[in-house]
Amino acid sequence: MLKFEDFRKFIEANPYLKIIELSNFGEIFLNPELLNIVKLGHEKGIKLRMGNGVNFNHVSDEMLEAIVTCGVEVLSCSIDGASQETYQQYRVRGNFDRVIGHVKKLNRFKELYSSPTPHLIWQFIVFGHNEHEIPLAKQMARELGMELIFKLNWDESYSPMRNTDWVLKETNLPAASREEYFKQKGEDYKQDICHQLWLEPQINWNGKNLGCCRNYWGDFGGNAFRDGLLATWNNAKMRYAREMLTGQKPPRADIPCSTCSIYQKMRSRKKWLVPEKTPDHLLVKRDGAFFLKKIWGRLARQHP
Repeated sequence: MLKFEDFRKFIEANPYLKIIELSNFGEIFLNPELLNIVKLGHEKGIKLRMGNGVNFNHVSDEMLEAIVTCGVEVLSCSIDGASQETYQQYRVRGNFDRVIGHVKKLNRFKELYSSPTPHLIWQFIVFGHNEHEIPLAKQMARELGMELIFKLNWDESYSPMRNTDWVLKETNLPAASREEYFKQKGEDYKQDICHQLWLEPQINWNGKNLGCCRNYWGDFGGNAFRDGLLATWNNAKMRYAREMLTGQKPPRADIPCSTCSIYQKMRSRKKWLVPEKTPDHLLVKRDGAFFLKKIWGRLARQHP
Protein backbone atom coordinates (compact mmCIF):
# COMPACT_ATOMS: atom_id res chain seq x y z
CA MET A 1 0.00 0.00 0.00
CA LEU A 2 2.36 2.67 -1.26
CA LYS A 3 1.15 6.07 -0.04
CA PHE A 4 0.71 8.88 -2.55
CA GLU A 5 2.53 11.34 -0.29
CA ASP A 6 5.51 8.99 0.07
CA PHE A 7 5.64 8.62 -3.70
CA ARG A 8 5.39 12.37 -4.26
CA LYS A 9 8.18 13.18 -1.82
CA PHE A 10 10.32 10.36 -3.20
CA ILE A 11 10.24 11.52 -6.83
CA GLU A 12 10.70 15.16 -5.82
CA ALA A 13 13.77 14.19 -3.80
CA ASN A 14 15.15 12.19 -6.74
CA PRO A 15 14.38 14.26 -9.87
CA TYR A 16 16.83 12.25 -12.00
CA LEU A 17 14.56 9.17 -11.92
CA LYS A 18 13.15 8.41 -15.36
CA ILE A 19 11.66 4.90 -15.02
CA ILE A 20 9.82 3.35 -12.07
CA GLU A 21 8.48 -0.20 -11.87
CA LEU A 22 5.43 -0.12 -9.61
CA SER A 23 4.74 -3.82 -9.01
CA ASN A 24 6.42 -6.51 -6.94
CA PHE A 25 4.90 -8.69 -4.20
CA GLY A 26 1.22 -7.89 -3.77
CA GLU A 27 -1.45 -6.73 -6.22
CA ILE A 28 -0.99 -3.03 -7.03
CA PHE A 29 -4.60 -2.55 -8.17
CA LEU A 30 -5.78 -3.09 -4.60
CA ASN A 31 -4.02 0.14 -3.64
CA PRO A 32 -6.70 2.88 -3.40
CA GLU A 33 -4.07 5.57 -4.10
CA LEU A 34 -2.67 3.98 -7.26
CA LEU A 35 -4.66 6.18 -9.65
CA ASN A 36 -3.17 9.37 -8.19
CA ILE A 37 0.29 7.80 -8.11
CA VAL A 38 0.10 6.95 -11.82
CA LYS A 39 -1.20 10.41 -12.72
CA LEU A 40 1.57 12.14 -10.76
CA GLY A 41 4.26 9.96 -12.31
CA HIS A 42 2.95 10.89 -15.75
CA GLU A 43 2.88 14.61 -14.87
CA LYS A 44 6.52 14.40 -13.75
CA GLY A 45 7.59 12.74 -17.00
CA ILE A 46 8.41 9.40 -15.38
CA LYS A 47 7.95 6.24 -17.43
CA LEU A 48 5.90 3.88 -15.30
CA ARG A 49 5.91 0.11 -15.66
CA MET A 50 3.78 -2.69 -14.25
CA GLY A 51 6.01 -5.40 -15.63
CA ASN A 52 6.78 -7.52 -12.59
CA GLY A 53 3.27 -8.94 -12.69
CA VAL A 54 -0.33 -8.24 -11.74
CA ASN A 55 -3.22 -10.66 -11.37
CA PHE A 56 -5.65 -8.12 -12.93
CA ASN A 57 -8.73 -9.49 -11.15
CA HIS A 58 -9.78 -6.15 -9.64
CA VAL A 59 -9.28 -2.92 -11.58
CA SER A 60 -11.67 -0.03 -12.24
CA ASP A 61 -12.53 1.42 -15.65
CA GLU A 62 -11.01 4.73 -14.53
CA MET A 63 -7.76 2.96 -13.71
CA LEU A 64 -7.74 1.11 -17.04
CA GLU A 65 -8.16 4.39 -18.88
CA ALA A 66 -5.38 6.04 -16.86
CA ILE A 67 -3.00 3.17 -17.69
CA VAL A 68 -3.38 4.19 -21.33
CA THR A 69 -3.61 7.99 -21.04
CA CYS A 70 -0.70 8.18 -18.59
CA GLY A 71 1.53 6.15 -20.89
CA VAL A 72 2.25 3.14 -18.67
CA GLU A 73 4.87 1.31 -20.76
CA VAL A 74 4.37 -2.34 -19.82
CA LEU A 75 1.66 -4.38 -18.12
CA SER A 76 2.37 -8.04 -17.37
CA CYS A 77 -0.58 -10.22 -16.37
CA SER A 78 -0.08 -13.51 -14.54
CA ILE A 79 -2.50 -15.89 -16.29
CA ASP A 80 -1.54 -19.53 -15.78
CA GLY A 81 -4.06 -21.27 -17.99
CA ALA A 82 -6.57 -20.57 -20.74
CA SER A 83 -9.80 -21.49 -18.94
CA GLN A 84 -11.35 -20.92 -15.55
CA GLU A 85 -11.04 -24.58 -14.60
CA THR A 86 -7.29 -24.60 -15.15
CA TYR A 87 -6.46 -21.01 -14.16
CA GLN A 88 -8.06 -21.26 -10.70
CA GLN A 89 -5.92 -24.22 -9.66
CA TYR A 90 -2.91 -21.94 -9.10
CA ARG A 91 -4.55 -18.50 -9.02
CA VAL A 92 -6.88 -19.58 -6.23
CA ARG A 93 -10.23 -17.72 -6.20
CA GLY A 94 -9.17 -15.87 -9.35
CA ASN A 95 -11.67 -15.26 -12.14
CA PHE A 96 -10.26 -15.99 -15.59
CA ASP A 97 -13.12 -14.42 -17.54
CA ARG A 98 -12.89 -11.23 -15.49
CA VAL A 99 -9.15 -10.94 -16.17
CA ILE A 100 -9.62 -11.43 -19.91
CA GLY A 101 -12.48 -8.92 -19.80
CA HIS A 102 -10.16 -6.34 -18.26
CA VAL A 103 -7.57 -6.98 -20.98
CA LYS A 104 -10.22 -6.48 -23.66
CA LYS A 105 -11.43 -3.28 -22.04
CA LEU A 106 -7.85 -2.01 -21.81
CA ASN A 107 -7.43 -2.74 -25.51
CA ARG A 108 -10.54 -0.69 -26.25
CA PHE A 109 -8.98 2.27 -24.43
CA LYS A 110 -5.76 1.78 -26.42
CA GLU A 111 -7.81 1.89 -29.61
CA LEU A 112 -9.81 4.91 -28.42
CA TYR A 113 -6.65 6.93 -27.73
CA SER A 114 -4.63 5.41 -30.61
CA SER A 115 -2.03 4.36 -28.06
CA PRO A 116 0.62 1.67 -28.60
CA THR A 117 1.07 1.36 -24.84
CA PRO A 118 1.01 -0.40 -22.56
CA HIS A 119 2.81 -3.34 -24.11
CA LEU A 120 0.75 -6.26 -22.84
CA ILE A 121 2.40 -9.44 -21.59
CA TRP A 122 0.69 -12.73 -20.71
CA GLN A 123 2.92 -14.57 -18.23
CA PHE A 124 2.12 -18.29 -18.21
CA ILE A 125 3.82 -20.48 -15.58
CA VAL A 126 3.84 -24.00 -17.02
CA PHE A 127 2.46 -26.78 -14.83
CA GLY A 128 1.39 -30.32 -15.50
CA HIS A 129 -2.22 -29.28 -15.01
CA ASN A 130 -2.16 -26.45 -17.57
CA GLU A 131 0.31 -27.57 -20.24
CA HIS A 132 -2.50 -28.90 -22.46
CA GLU A 133 -3.81 -25.34 -22.82
CA ILE A 134 -0.58 -23.90 -24.24
CA PRO A 135 -1.90 -23.88 -27.86
CA LEU A 136 -5.14 -22.20 -26.75
CA ALA A 137 -3.19 -19.61 -24.75
CA LYS A 138 -1.10 -18.84 -27.85
CA GLN A 139 -4.25 -18.30 -29.90
CA MET A 140 -5.88 -16.11 -27.26
CA ALA A 141 -2.72 -14.05 -26.77
CA ARG A 142 -2.57 -13.31 -30.50
CA GLU A 143 -6.20 -12.23 -30.51
CA LEU A 144 -5.64 -10.00 -27.47
CA GLY A 145 -2.45 -8.43 -28.80
CA MET A 146 -0.39 -9.83 -25.93
CA GLU A 147 3.15 -11.16 -25.86
CA LEU A 148 3.03 -14.66 -24.35
CA ILE A 149 5.92 -15.50 -22.05
CA PHE A 150 6.30 -18.95 -20.51
CA LYS A 151 7.99 -19.39 -17.16
CA LEU A 152 9.24 -22.32 -15.09
CA ASN A 153 7.46 -23.36 -11.92
CA TRP A 154 9.06 -22.21 -8.66
CA ASP A 155 8.65 -25.63 -7.01
CA GLU A 156 9.11 -28.60 -9.34
CA SER A 157 7.37 -30.94 -6.86
CA TYR A 158 4.10 -29.09 -7.45
CA SER A 159 2.31 -30.20 -10.64
CA PRO A 160 5.45 -30.95 -12.69
CA MET A 161 5.36 -31.08 -16.49
CA ARG A 162 3.98 -34.30 -17.94
CA ASN A 163 4.70 -34.21 -21.67
CA THR A 164 8.13 -32.62 -21.24
CA ASP A 165 9.51 -32.87 -24.79
CA TRP A 166 6.34 -31.44 -26.32
CA VAL A 167 6.17 -28.60 -23.77
CA LEU A 168 9.78 -27.56 -24.36
CA LYS A 169 9.18 -27.54 -28.10
CA GLU A 170 5.97 -25.49 -27.75
CA THR A 171 7.35 -22.96 -25.28
CA ASN A 172 11.07 -22.72 -26.07
CA LEU A 173 11.76 -23.01 -22.36
CA PRO A 174 15.39 -23.98 -21.70
CA ALA A 175 14.57 -26.86 -19.34
CA ALA A 176 11.68 -28.72 -17.71
CA SER A 177 12.49 -27.47 -14.20
CA ARG A 178 14.72 -25.01 -12.39
CA GLU A 179 16.85 -27.86 -11.08
CA GLU A 180 17.34 -29.22 -14.59
CA TYR A 181 18.25 -25.72 -15.77
CA PHE A 182 20.87 -25.46 -13.00
CA LYS A 183 22.40 -28.78 -14.00
CA GLN A 184 22.59 -27.69 -17.65
CA LYS A 185 23.78 -24.11 -17.19
CA GLY A 186 25.61 -24.17 -13.88
CA GLU A 187 23.61 -21.21 -12.59
CA ASP A 188 20.15 -20.50 -11.20
CA TYR A 189 17.25 -19.96 -13.60
CA LYS A 190 16.82 -16.40 -12.30
CA GLN A 191 20.38 -15.55 -11.31
CA ASP A 192 20.21 -12.31 -13.30
CA ILE A 193 18.04 -10.94 -10.47
CA CYS A 194 21.22 -10.52 -8.43
CA HIS A 195 22.39 -7.75 -10.75
CA GLN A 196 19.63 -5.58 -9.30
CA LEU A 197 21.94 -4.83 -6.37
CA TRP A 198 24.00 -2.82 -8.87
CA LEU A 199 21.54 -1.78 -11.57
CA GLU A 200 18.00 -1.49 -10.21
CA PRO A 201 17.28 -0.27 -6.66
CA GLN A 202 14.39 -2.27 -5.22
CA ILE A 203 12.36 -0.22 -2.76
CA ASN A 204 9.35 -1.61 -0.93
CA TRP A 205 6.05 0.26 -0.54
CA ASN A 206 7.21 1.61 2.83
CA GLY A 207 10.69 2.68 1.72
CA LYS A 208 12.42 -0.46 2.97
CA ASN A 209 15.52 -1.47 1.02
CA LEU A 210 14.81 -4.89 -0.54
CA GLY A 211 18.08 -5.20 -2.46
CA CYS A 212 16.45 -7.40 -5.09
CA CYS A 213 12.88 -8.16 -6.13
CA ARG A 214 13.11 -11.70 -4.77
CA ASN A 215 13.80 -10.66 -1.20
CA TYR A 216 10.79 -10.66 1.11
CA TRP A 217 12.39 -12.14 4.23
CA GLY A 218 15.25 -9.82 5.10
CA ASP A 219 16.44 -6.24 5.24
CA PHE A 220 19.40 -4.62 3.51
CA GLY A 221 19.21 -1.66 5.87
CA GLY A 222 18.17 1.94 5.48
CA ASN A 223 14.95 3.44 4.22
CA ALA A 224 14.78 5.29 0.90
CA PHE A 225 11.93 7.52 2.09
CA ARG A 226 13.69 8.48 5.32
CA ASP A 227 17.41 8.27 4.50
CA GLY A 228 17.41 9.03 0.78
CA LEU A 229 17.64 6.67 -2.19
CA LEU A 230 21.37 6.86 -2.89
CA ALA A 231 22.43 6.65 0.75
CA THR A 232 20.18 3.61 1.21
CA TRP A 233 21.24 1.89 -1.99
CA ASN A 234 24.92 2.32 -1.20
CA ASN A 235 24.92 1.62 2.52
CA ALA A 236 27.38 -0.71 4.24
CA LYS A 237 25.15 -3.83 4.01
CA MET A 238 24.56 -3.31 0.30
CA ARG A 239 28.29 -2.88 -0.34
CA TYR A 240 29.03 -6.05 1.63
CA ALA A 241 26.33 -7.98 -0.24
CA ARG A 242 27.88 -6.96 -3.59
CA GLU A 243 31.21 -8.28 -2.38
CA MET A 244 29.56 -11.54 -1.32
CA LEU A 245 27.97 -11.99 -4.75
CA THR A 246 31.30 -11.41 -6.47
CA GLY A 247 33.09 -13.87 -4.16
CA GLN A 248 35.16 -11.25 -2.37
CA LYS A 249 33.60 -11.73 1.08
CA PRO A 250 32.11 -14.71 2.96
CA PRO A 251 28.38 -14.88 3.79
CA ARG A 252 27.15 -12.95 6.79
CA ALA A 253 24.01 -13.81 8.76
CA ASP A 254 22.53 -10.32 8.59
CA ILE A 255 22.73 -10.17 4.76
CA PRO A 256 19.55 -11.57 3.13
CA CYS A 257 21.56 -13.12 0.28
CA SER A 258 23.03 -15.62 2.77
CA THR A 259 19.77 -17.58 2.98
CA CYS A 260 18.84 -17.19 -0.71
CA SER A 261 19.05 -20.39 -2.76
CA ILE A 262 20.49 -18.48 -5.73
CA TYR A 263 23.47 -17.30 -3.66
CA GLN A 264 23.85 -20.69 -1.99
CA LYS A 265 24.14 -22.40 -5.40
CA MET A 266 26.60 -19.73 -6.52
CA ARG A 267 28.70 -20.35 -3.44
CA SER A 268 28.58 -24.14 -3.75
CA ARG A 269 30.07 -23.92 -7.25
CA LYS A 270 32.19 -20.84 -6.57
CA LYS A 271 30.69 -19.34 -9.71
CA TRP A 272 30.37 -15.69 -8.79
CA LEU A 273 28.80 -12.73 -10.53
CA VAL A 274 30.99 -10.63 -12.79
CA PRO A 275 29.10 -7.31 -12.63
CA GLU A 276 31.40 -5.42 -14.98
CA LYS A 277 30.02 -7.65 -17.75
CA THR A 278 26.45 -6.46 -17.32
CA PRO A 279 24.71 -5.05 -20.44
CA ASP A 280 26.00 -1.87 -22.06
CA HIS A 281 28.93 -1.57 -19.63
CA LEU A 282 26.85 0.60 -17.33
CA LEU A 283 29.13 0.17 -14.34
CA VAL A 284 32.28 1.76 -13.01
CA LYS A 285 34.47 0.29 -10.29
CA ARG A 286 35.54 2.36 -7.31
CA ASP A 287 37.27 0.97 -4.22
CA GLY A 288 36.26 -2.59 -5.03
CA ALA A 289 32.56 -1.78 -5.59
CA PHE A 290 30.56 -1.26 -8.76
CA PHE A 291 28.16 1.59 -9.47
CA LEU A 292 25.98 2.85 -12.29
CA LYS A 293 28.01 5.27 -14.39
CA LYS A 294 25.11 7.69 -14.65
CA ILE A 295 24.86 8.18 -10.89
CA TRP A 296 28.51 7.75 -9.93
CA GLY A 297 29.10 11.49 -10.02
CA ARG A 298 26.16 12.07 -7.69
CA LEU A 299 27.31 9.28 -5.35
CA ALA A 300 30.81 10.69 -5.23
CA ARG A 301 29.54 14.14 -4.37
CA GLN A 302 27.02 13.07 -1.74
CA HIS A 303 28.80 10.08 -0.20
CA PRO A 304 32.57 10.40 -0.68
